Amino acid sequence: MAMPASEIEKLIKAALPDAQITIEDLAGDNDHFAATVISEAFRGMPRVRQHQLVYAALQGRMGGELHALALQTSAPE
Repeated sequence: MAMPASEIEKLIKAALPDAQITIEDLAGDNDHFAATVISEAFRGMPRVRQHQLVYAALQGRMGGELHALALQTSAPE
């Protein structure tokens, strides 16, 4: 089962409303994505914790509906 990029963005926005999100479908299969997420919520937070917040926003869909998500996260400059 695949997940469209719009659904990924919707889930992340629900958890991080201020986030600027860019999503790229790496294989054209709605299953392998790269996402850049920029949010003030990440300020002062280690990168691992930033990624954990994004994965939590996906509500357990990683490894099921969403096979792969390469993440780049940061606070705004």
